[in-house]
Amino acid sequence: MHLNFPEGIAMSDTNHTLPTGAAPSRQQSTRGGGLFSTEDWWAVWIGLLVIVVAWALFASGSSIKWLAVAPAKWSSVGQTARDVGKHLPNYVALFIVFAFLFGVSLAALKQRIGSFLGSFLILFIASALIFTLGAWINASKYNLEPPLVALALGLLISNVFTLPEWFSAGLRVEFYIKVGIVLLGATLPFTLLVWAGPVAVAQATIVSLVTFFVIFFAAKAFGLDRRFAAVLGVGGAVCGVSAAIAIAGAVRAKREQASIAITLVVLWAIVMIFVLPFASRSLGLSTAVAGAWIGTSEFADAAGIAAAQAYGDFAKHAGGAIAGAPEASLQAFTLMKVVGRDIWIGIWAFALAIVATTRWESQDSGVETGVNAGEIWARFPKFVIGFVIASALVTWIASHYSLADYRKVVTPEFVAPITALRTWAFTFCFLSIGLTTRLRSLTATGLKPFLAFTAGVVVNIAIGYVLSAHVFAPYWSSLGQGS
Repeated sequence: MHLNFPEGIAMSDTNHTLPTGAAPSRQQSTRGGGLFSTEDWWAVWIGLLVIVVAWALFASGSSIKWLAVAPAKWSSVGQTARDVGKHLPNYVALFIVFAFLFGVSLAALKQRIGSFLGSFLILFIASALIFTLGAWINASKYNLEPPLVALALGLLISNVFTLPEWFSAGLRVEFYIKVGIVLLGATLPFTLLVWAGPVAVAQATIVSLVTFFVIFFAAKAFGLDRRFAAVLGVGGAVCGVSAAIAIAGAVRAKREQASIAITLVVLWAIVMIFVLPFASRSLGLSTAVAGAWIGTSEFADAAGIAAAQAYGDFAKHAGGAIAGAPEASLQAFTLMKVVGRDIWIGIWAFALAIVATTRWESQDSGVETGVNAGEIWARFPKFVIGFVIASALVTWIASHYSLADYRKVVTPEFVAPITALRTWAFTFCFLSIGLTTRLRSLTATGLKPFLAFTAGVVVNIAIGYVLSAHVFAPYWSSLGQGS
């Protein structure tokens, strides 16, 4: 598979467009690091601006919910048509805000604004329709999560039809996911790590480390480049698409390597939607234990939510055959994946930026170099800084509340609207990925990346089951009973 990234997007903070396979020189990678000169920084400013505005409204007793519109649950076409008509001004306002924020950023980066706005309008309308489909009451039953539907629709269109050249201006895969990652930080206050408890944090840490090293060394054993191995490893160990893009920039991986990692993450994420709930049901796991296993073994948040929700729904209609409260499945998944594993994006990006700068490049050039703080800073994905700042801000907000009050007051009025905007950004990203993907190119990559990643999948599932159903089973079981 190959992603045809729009012109001007590179797998680094410096935004240099390099020939395929070309390695950036030291001069290239360290120059031009202004706070408004790169896509990474603009993603930070957009994400933090949204969060600050949301916080200001929340603090004044209002909310950004009016702008962060999302379709209501529906069971008939007439019902959803009335809902869309009622909230049409909200959708128009949201489009204008997104178009303005992205447009200003791209204008500063000297991109094609006219073509972008036309393309983005189509992308927004398609995303709104996908979002509406995801609000169908039976959507979870058929795993119709918006990001996954967006990916599938994009793949279908791009591999059946030939899209006009101008349309590519709006398919800003990396920009959308970077903004989404910054917004993700606002939904993950560090306080959640304390509320999650040491067991959830320990299990997430074990899985993140073991899965990364299994994939990394398997890839190296197959003769793959270590930068490629790192992108594959973190893609499997943390948060799929987001992690693959972040690490590709940190280690200066090739564009096609990031696209292959994204393909494998999405492929296995979709497979796990069906495999993990079925296996949990066959093993008779309680809802919380199953949710923890899904959170440990899934590779994408949207797919994991679909799987965890599916198991909770099954338990709800199983007549007591499955132990635990139905909602415990999604709660345990959130603790493991959304809180425990996703927080590792920043850790891996920082660590691998240092390793790539101080070891790999000196070994490649044959010239021994020390730790170059400037080079590490140039290499580090700046949008991860936005993620950390957003998390720190919400941590400060959360510190004034108990867990119960946080869920009752802060989540619906402050966090939930930001989560909705994050889902919009991720839907833009996944739809863009699908629309820039050519499946016929997949055969050119060979089986080695697939085998290396699959080795991590097997180990991930096995360790996740042992930790969730045996080692830490009392903790997860008590969570289910207490729900």
